[in-house]
Amino acid sequence: MHAIADDVELIASELTTNAVARTPIGVGEIGFRLWNEGNGVLLAVWDSSNARPETKRRLAELSLADIGADAEALNSAREDGLRGWGLPIVEALSSECGVHATPPHGKWVWARVPCSAERNSRLAGE
Repeated sequence: MHAIADDVELIASELTTNAVARTPIGVGEIGFRLWNEGNGVLLAVWDSSNARPETKRRLAELSLADIGADAEALNSAREDGLRGWGLPIVEALSSECGVHATPPHGKWVWARVPCSAERNSRLAGE
């Protein structure tokens, strides 16, 4: 499991950040679950919003110009498309991911990260 710890941590951060952004302050709760499946990890984050996550871009759209040094990148007043990379990162690091609605409101957003040769070949682009 140690081999996937960094990926699991990054996915957990991305999914939790999205849940925090979608949950109105003082109105809802956020849930987090993590399962050791023996051959990998399944993690899920619940929030009370019915809004489904949207993937605004794909990692294939990334160019060197997108990742170059930018002194203005940390300026919080700047909103020029720097957001929206979280779900593509989750998709790239997990073997599968998805959303399950929880009536009457809310949803679980989940991702599975395997510890296997399948994962290694997928990350290598084979």
